[in-house]
Amino acid sequence: MAQSKIYSRVLGTGSYLPSNRVTNQELADRLAKRGVETSDEWIVARTGIHARHFADPEQTTSDLALVASQRAIEAAGIDPQSIDLIVVATSTPDFVFPSTACLLQNKLDIKNNGAAFDVQAVCSGFAYAIATVDALIRSGQHRTALVVGAETFSRILDFDDRTTCVLFGDGAGAVILSASEEPGVLASALHADGSHADILCTPGHVNGGVVAGSAFLHMDGQAVFKLAVTVLEKVAVEALDKAHLSPGQVDWLIPHQANIRIMTSTCRKLGLPTERMVVTVGEHGNTSAASIPLALDVAVRDGRIKRGQHVLIEGVGGGFTWGASVIRY
Repeated sequence: MAQSKIYSRVLGTGSYLPSNRVTNQELADRLAKRGVETSDEWIVARTGIHARHFADPEQTTSDLALVASQRAIEAAGIDPQSIDLIVVATSTPDFVFPSTACLLQNKLDIKNNGAAFDVQAVCSGFAYAIATVDALIRSGQHRTALVVGAETFSRILDFDDRTTCVLFGDGAGAVILSASEEPGVLASALHADGSHADILCTPGHVNGGVVAGSAFLHMDGQAVFKLAVTVLEKVAVEALDKAHLSPGQVDWLIPHQANIRIMTSTCRKLGLPTERMVVTVGEHGNTSAASIPLALDVAVRDGRIKRGQHVLIEGVGGGFTWGASVIRY
């Protein structure tokens, strides 16, 4: 008798935003005290962002991940002890090491000694994590996984640089992926090109107990925009081709929530109506690896995304990295 093929399916989603919501006007007022000029109109026109959330000083990335994970576990209706794999996508870990995933495992009080590790692909991190976990579940090595995107980007922003500090926010999103005989994650595509490392980076490193170089995020906005709109369409089509689907069969597009102009450009190139794109950037800002799972959870909980629908996720970030996955929810 032939053995049933193993797939990975989404059982539940969860998300968390810190309570400190900062509007464009509040941020502009704060920056004005530092001699930095910006305005609500300037930010909205260039990004589509109206507000973002910043973690409190005592909140860590693993703290945000914990709440999102607890909500995903509750939505999935599983025993946390059944989770045998935790993967956290983050560029803002609590420590140099151990991984945020290990810290999260401890905070969830999971005692089964399942694997836990971080993925660092910046804003593509969640797409990388989903593809990695899907492969591990399909191989039979793991059965139930917690996949998280969590960031505290406010910690690495230079508030004297209005071109970057107005873009980012903090938050976390999580999904439970479990082994299933029914297809869930249909296909993924991942890419990177390290020759573009300098256009989006935080180049500092620890040396002798202090940060050597800059610990702030640096970005060449124009270069990032040009590269993003090119690779996002290509990787989306690649993932859809692997899944044997056409763009027209996509029920929901969930792009990385970086900039509304990049998002709508990708949507248009795929021939999708903007009504099929989940947009949270206006309220969340760019939460890097957390942006896709945050948007996914919002659309699941408000009833837009329904069982059996095709969801296309895609992200692009520093590295330069980019990736996409096609999911039958």
